[in-house]
Amino acid sequence: MNESKAAGHTAGEQGSAGRPEFRLHRPTAAEVAVFRAKNERIELGYAEIGQSASGYPAGYNVDHNSVRLGWGEEVWTQACAALKTWKMFPAGWTAIEPADEPVRVGQTLTMLARGYGVWWMSGCRIVYLVEEAGPVRRFGFAYGTLASHVEQGEERFMVEMLEDGTVWYDLRAFSRPRFWPVKLMKPLARRLQKRFVRESLAAMVAATKM
Repeated sequence: MNESKAAGHTAGEQGSAGRPEFRLHRPTAAEVAVFRAKNERIELGYAEIGQSASGYPAGYNVDHNSVRLGWGEEVWTQACAALKTWKMFPAGWTAIEPADEPVRVGQTLTMLARGYGVWWMSGCRIVYLVEEAGPVRRFGFAYGTLASHVEQGEERFMVEMLEDGTVWYDLRAFSRPRFWPVKLMKPLARRLQKRFVRESLAAMVAATKM
């Protein structure tokens, strides 16, 4: 796997600890911009950077799911384009900002999510890219949570074209609650994570439907 990991420090090594931010309304573009600016210098919130590529560290919840998108070059091209524009995030209650910038290692992002009547913003950062030309073709990337995220861990989004021409979307993550209210409501948080997986798989199928 061709990977490029982000430079930087892990939690506790630099800067402010950071905090997620909550709203009763969907955060405005200005609020998202301010939150992202705060996060540019905030550290990653976990030590196991890059481990979603090859395994899972102990002590985390693990989610690994995939779905067949179709077959052939056109589906492959659409799948890669969908990842690059964050189409795998279910619309209406999740989003990544900015979604219109090229994905690059070290890029700081804001994840927006809504659950149980509340919106929140969490910080994350691209920690590696995946680009493999064959015989199995792969494209994707992973982000790690910053100390301003409600969770702690890493998530990889990847598409593959196998040697038989079938194209798959693969979603792989390890996580555990970081912010204390999420720790108290872990079963509800896990329910939202399971929902995200289901709807992310469906979103990629829809984005590549011929």
